[in-house]
Amino acid sequence: MYQISFRLYMCYTKTMQNPDEKYMRMCFELAKQASGKVAPNPMVGCVVLDKNGKIISKGYHEKYGQNHAERNALLKLKNNEAEGGTIYVNLEPCSHYGKTPPCVDLVIEHKPKRVVIGMKDVNPEVNGISKLKAAGIEVDFVLEEEAQFLNRRFIKTMTQKLPYVVLKTAATMDGKIAAKTGSSKWITSEKSRELVYTMRKEFDCIMTSSNTVIADNPSMSQTRWRCVLDKNLRTDKSAKIYRNNTYIASEQNTPLKDGELDLEAVLKELYARGIYSVFVECGGTLAGALLKAGLIDEIYQFIAPKILNDNEGLSCFNGENITEISQAKSLKIYEVKYLDPDILIKSVFSSS
Repeated sequence: MYQISFRLYMCYTKTMQNPDEKYMRMCFELAKQASGKVAPNPMVGCVVLDKNGKIISKGYHEKYGQNHAERNALLKLKNNEAEGGTIYVNLEPCSHYGKTPPCVDLVIEHKPKRVVIGMKDVNPEVNGISKLKAAGIEVDFVLEEEAQFLNRRFIKTMTQKLPYVVLKTAATMDGKIAAKTGSSKWITSEKSRELVYTMRKEFDCIMTSSNTVIADNPSMSQTRWRCVLDKNLRTDKSAKIYRNNTYIASEQNTPLKDGELDLEAVLKELYARGIYSVFVECGGTLAGALLKAGLIDEIYQFIAPKILNDNEGLSCFNGENITEISQAKSLKIYEVKYLDPDILIKSVFSSS
């Protein structure tokens, strides 16, 4: 498994940085403009400097199937302005034909002195670095860990052939998502809920459980696909969620594992259908099962300033029989956002 080496992502707010870091972070910001629009491709930005160190062009991969970042930046140049200059790109230039021609050939045509790269491409078909060096172009790396973190979804899908999975939870300060009666509306504020609607658009699919469909009848219409885990086909097909493209995973089309749906098999089926990122919104049973199976890559946890104070309340996760605190799963927080009155904590699972 490809492990992403990770330092706190917000570290690049440092006031002192060398020019290579400055321009690479510019690439990151350009790349992020296409969040949710380029999968299964990576997010890539490119900055071009002339031989005097002046920025002469920028570009980014705007949408899947369209020009890559280097092509968008270099095709803006009319003369030979990049010759002897430096090209910054947060991912190794591609060297194979796909939806577009190889970017590395265009880079070489413009005769830069240096190409500074964030990370090597994990796609085994790519050997852009070798081609650059063979053409006599200097190749340097900078901010590799941050570059890997930026394209963590791409790395997962390319190396594991599974979608990247983000679980969203909304809980009280004592970790409850509902009262014992099932009452849960609303734990978090309208501002938090509106942000969730925006988040959904960055994913290919929303996954939920039959329990959630029966209890809440959500539409979850912000993505191209929905996936409902409904082992025994208990849900009503007139439910709002079925008004759009929805894959139903049941015992009729999914193998069972320990008497329940094999969750990894579900994710493999979604990947085969061209789904590369999954946003999970569910109760504690499915969340706990995904956590136990090691199938969650990241958690977005909304916490409201409320305390239920009832052990019978429903928890975010319910899937293990834990006796030692050392058995707890470890994560690394990379962003905390205050939404007044709630907070949002984003974290990835630690590889250590």
